[in-house]
Amino acid sequence: MLVKAGRFDTFETAVRYQFYHALALLAIGVLWTVRPELRALGTTGWLWAGGIVVFCGSLYTLCFTGVTKLGAVAPIGGLLFLAGWVSLILAVREL
Repeated sequence: MLVKAGRFDTFETAVRYQFYHALALLAIGVLWTVRPELRALGTTGWLWAGGIVVFCGSLYTLCFTGVTKLGAVAPIGGLLFLAGWVSLILAVREL
C-alpha cells in the first residue's frame, strides 16, 4: 500500500501520535503494576487506546484510501487523547 500523493505529512502525524501514546501506555502499565489502586490509570489507558484507534486510524485510512470524509472523525480521537491526559493528571494527584 502506498500513501496517496500529498498525504505523507498526515501519515507522519498519525505515526507520531501513535508512537508517543503507545510509549505512554507502556509507562501507564508499569505504573499501574506498582500502584494498582489508582483506577484512573486504567481509564487513562482505555482513553489513549481509543484515541489511537480513532485518531490515528482515521488518518491512516485517509492516507491510504483518499476518503476525505474520515478526516472529520479525527477530532473525536483527539478528544479521547485529551481526556486521557486529564485522567492521568487526576490519577497523579492521588499519589
